[in-house]
Amino acid sequence: MILSWSTNAWEDYLYWQSIDKKKLKRINLLIKDIMRNHFEGLGEPEPLKHNFSGYWSRRIDKEHLNNL
Repeated sequence: MILSWSTNAWEDYLYWQSIDKKKLKRINLLIKDIMRNHFEGLGEPEPLKHNFSGYWSRRIDKEHLNNL
């Protein structure tokens, strides 16, 4: 699996590094889980539809989604 970031996603990741260490820890945990379990695991993985077919999302928390 190749891990890639959109410009906005990378900027968000850098933001969480400086603002909210708890959320950053959760994001890193999700990334590790995604690398091990592509389509199941933490964060309620679900396939996206329409123009985003082939991509998946996972929930960082109740407010934020991580689209992959």
